[in-house]
Amino acid sequence: MTRPKISMTRRGVEKLADTLNFLKTAKREQISEYMGTALADGDLRESAAYDEARMQQSENESRIMELEDQLERAVIVEESAQNGVGLGAKIRVQDARGIERDFEIVGTYEVDVLNGRISDQSPIGQALAGHREGDTVTVQLPKGTSTFKLLTVSYDN
Repeated sequence: MTRPKISMTRRGVEKLADTLNFLKTAKREQISEYMGTALADGDLRESAAYDEARMQQSENESRIMELEDQLERAVIVEESAQNGVGLGAKIRVQDARGIERDFEIVGTYEVDVLNGRISDQSPIGQALAGHREGDTVTVQLPKGTSTFKLLTVSYDN
């Protein structure tokens, strides 16, 4: 059974690759040094440090496998403003109260809400998909509906 492809921005794929490289090199080395120190301390049956090192190693290897899978399935989506809002779009919206917000539409594995990076699968991402500057869009959110006017749409391409 083939696993589904994951739509991502170029920046998202690069960030995953950088994280994977860090985990495979620097993080593995840190864990190895920690484990070596724990082994040098003696009796492993009562070594909390050794148990901690083994747990860190297991978590790191699991994360490596997860990232390798994501990168293997990643498909970089190149969009342009001609198609309206899509993956990779940087947008500015204005809500009904006149408050402006900036978002970047990204793939599910790239979300960073605190930095305005929202998923194309989120309610806002789905509602804005395909819309262009000047459009007004009503979005169904968990706490009710919100209306947004799309002020700008740009892409880094």
